[in-house]
Amino acid sequence: MASVGATPGRTPQGPGPREASASFPSPAPVPEPREAEEEDEEEPAEIHLCVLWSSGYLGIAYYDTSDSTIYFMPDAPDHESLQLLQRVLDEIDPQSVVTSAKQDENMTRFLGKLASQEHREPKRPEIILLPSVDFGLEISKQRLLSGNYSFIPDSMTATEKILFLSSIIPFDCLLTVRALGGLLKFLGRRRIGVELEDYNVSIPILGFKKFALTHLVSIDQDTYSVLQIFKSEPHPSVYKVASGLKEGLSLFGILNRCRCKWGEKLLSLSRRRAQAPDAQAQWPRPMGPAAPRHVGSSRTGAQTRVPCMAGGLPTTAPPGKPRLWFTRPTQDLEELNSRLDVIQFFLLPQNLDMAQMLHRLLGHIKNVPLILKRMKLSHTKVSDWQVLYKTVYSALGLRDACRSLPQSIQLFRDIAQEFSDDLHHIASLIGKVVDFEGSLAENRFTVLPNIDPEIDEKKRRLTGLPSFLTEVARKELENLDPRIPSCSVIYIPLIGFLLCIPRLPSMVETSDFEIEGLDFMFLSEEKLHYRSARTKELDALLGDLHCDIRDQETLLMYQLQCQVLARAAVLTQVLDLASRLDVLLALASAARDYGYSRPRYSPRLLGVRIQNGRHPLMELCARTFVPNSAECGGYKGRVKVITGPNSSGKSIYLKQFSLTFTSATRGTGPCLLPYSAGGESSEQCHRAVAGPY
Repeated sequence: MASVGATPGRTPQGPGPREASASFPSPAPVPEPREAEEEDEEEPAEIHLCVLWSSGYLGIAYYDTSDSTIYFMPDAPDHESLQLLQRVLDEIDPQSVVTSAKQDENMTRFLGKLASQEHREPKRPEIILLPSVDFGLEISKQRLLSGNYSFIPDSMTATEKILFLSSIIPFDCLLTVRALGGLLKFLGRRRIGVELEDYNVSIPILGFKKFALTHLVSIDQDTYSVLQIFKSEPHPSVYKVASGLKEGLSLFGILNRCRCKWGEKLLSLSRRRAQAPDAQAQWPRPMGPAAPRHVGSSRTGAQTRVPCMAGGLPTTAPPGKPRLWFTRPTQDLEELNSRLDVIQFFLLPQNLDMAQMLHRLLGHIKNVPLILKRMKLSHTKVSDWQVLYKTVYSALGLRDACRSLPQSIQLFRDIAQEFSDDLHHIASLIGKVVDFEGSLAENRFTVLPNIDPEIDEKKRRLTGLPSFLTEVARKELENLDPRIPSCSVIYIPLIGFLLCIPRLPSMVETSDFEIEGLDFMFLSEEKLHYRSARTKELDALLGDLHCDIRDQETLLMYQLQCQVLARAAVLTQVLDLASRLDVLLALASAARDYGYSRPRYSPRLLGVRIQNGRHPLMELCARTFVPNSAECGGYKGRVKVITGPNSSGKSIYLKQFSLTFTSATRGTGPCLLPYSAGGESSEQCHRAVAGPY
């Protein structure tokens, strides 16, 4: 993504000191220019941040008064705890945070905590809520395109201005566009930087620049498409053509072997995001090539045409977190090495059985955040208790297994420590209280025996009702008209006990239903239902047993939910660490199958050295593939000129180099670079390859 800024022209200087003193006598000597600059006090810089969070993605834009520039970060996936947003706040320390007044519970809770941070230095940011209409997509586009920017020449036509801004601002990132529009609305309302000027003076905006966090590598969406890091294609099933996308042949597709299913919610949200209206179709971005490109090498004779999707990042997010790592490459060597340590451990042959056991346990880690949300709303289902029970016990199995593994590896140590005894407490409570078989049979929450003596007694009475009511019916029949051949006493929840007798042929009119000593209730299926003295006595003696049992069991369920919600923090930690382990296990499996080797990072080598590198996708499509070595940087030079005839493999060579380098900034499966056995790599991750061209 290009960034554009405009440097304001120098203000024409007035006459020099000597000329001024010659024309007008001055009571005090005029200071030299350097002295004047020292005496000038700079106004403190202010940063105003606008943020939107929706469907698991974050859109951020902020205005810095020190250089009058608007910075933006393209739509990025973020966890429900908004960890990425917290990193942005810690890094830029804004004076105000602007967002929509219409937000979900996660953002509301986050802003509430942010506003209550009294320890924040120098002071807490001001939380500003604007009407949601100010963040509309179309109105935000109009604000961006109609703005008066000093870096755009006045000679540009309206069409040229649209094309120029489209090459700077990612209009296909809908949240970012809405955040930019909301930020412009806020700046215009507060008159930031021009408070004392006339109203016709616009806010000074000298440029739009892309913003990336420290230690995060910025890679544009065209690069993801051209390198086939992600590739979506329509689902082959006729039932999912309208709503389904699946991952095609891509680096992400061959490395994703996650077993954790709790990412299904993110999958559905990402698919909806992929089907959103294409902003690029309305505001063209003349940035990346739109024609299909050749992916192949004439060395092997294999060649495939793959369309270059410049319209944005394909969005299919299978379970686990590899996609999050793919979209957030990092330069933090400590983080990269901590990931690679885990992968290398599971690549050892003696650890294969342990890896398979952990992978089986991870298959039972489900969507706990959804269950906790239902608990807060008291909408818990029977299946939720089963899922939670399996998840907690699987987490305990992961903890016990990781405690037997080397504690020198950070991830194993974190799982062994963070998976506290609260998990055992939750599992023990659920196992001792919930009657899973009874709950499935009745399709509601039921408790095991010996939990509540009162419930047990009522259940005993309810169980013995059939034989007891048969005896009551026999006594009732003795007092009825001899013409009535039979009767029964039934129990109906919410209504109580009723005497049921068959309808006689003589009973035609409603008045014929009246029987002395009985209160007629209703007619159903040719049977008359009455209240008698005995049934009223049963109502007073036994009460509404079924409803009383349900009410008491519901109360116990509420108490159990409170116990679980009080320990929700450990469940969140389980998901974070389990998903991390799941991803690394999946990547270790892919590295074992494809023969990848671990890259090595050296702070002494200012460049990249690749020995016998392979294109991870091309080698799967071709019968044979010739490995390529490469060195760049240092005394080898930073610029390489690659020549050759058409279909000689130039594109594959460039893409292979780009994939190798960008993969090394993830510390994930692709960081296990496709070198041959004994291959060597030394890198210093300070820059990202912007693309294969």
